[in-house]
Amino acid sequence: MDVRWEEAGWERLTGRVGRRRLPGWDCTVGLVVGERSVLLVDPGSSVREGAGIRGQAERLTGRHVTHIAFTHGHFDHVLGAAAFSGAEVFGAVGLAGLLDSEREVLRQDAVRHGLPEADAEDSAEQLVLPKHPVSGEWTLDLGGLQVLLANVGPGHTGHDLAVFVPGEREVVFCGDLVEESGEPQAGPDAVPSQWPAALDRLLSLGGEEALYVPGHGAVVSAGFVRAQRATLAARFGVSPA
Repeated sequence: MDVRWEEAGWERLTGRVGRRRLPGWDCTVGLVVGERSVLLVDPGSSVREGAGIRGQAERLTGRHVTHIAFTHGHFDHVLGAAAFSGAEVFGAVGLAGLLDSEREVLRQDAVRHGLPEADAEDSAEQLVLPKHPVSGEWTLDLGGLQVLLANVGPGHTGHDLAVFVPGEREVVFCGDLVEESGEPQAGPDAVPSQWPAALDRLLSLGGEEALYVPGHGAVVSAGFVRAQRATLAARFGVSPA
């Protein structure tokens, strides 16, 4: 791929994987490029932001995004999906029904966090629901590259999905199960008692040498994930593994 990732504000992780830390909430979006298809991990916080991501993705890869994975259902990780017409959207089983019933909650949450009201309303109205529920694991064949979607939650939410990309260096997109730029956020939809076990599942996916991409912040190591697991276990009163 003849691309200029850094100039576009993206971090190239491997020959087929890149990510960008979006302005505002430091939210990660990821690109995984196969020979036939392109997977986007989380589409941004609004249709407007998603359109910008779409344009960059098309310039970087030379083709359209064909698949989207929602790592979980918070506004900054799902509301941009309507910008990607025709993309197949995947999420943890049960997420589609939750999002459909909580459009107004998403809109209010987006506004409370600083998204302009017009953008929040438009994005919530156009919210794309995942049509492909992942209950355990789902392998996506992108052409010369098989990517694993794994329902590793609950933890940060009741519907946490991780994305494992094999290659010269394995990459695991963790969603907000892992955060580097601040303390992990446990909102009302978190399942604290099971969060440490979700991180165990992440570690079993990637192993010791993988790059772990948090929902917010810099790429981290298995050691960081393990330390965050210990912190969360102590914070929530969960017995150590």
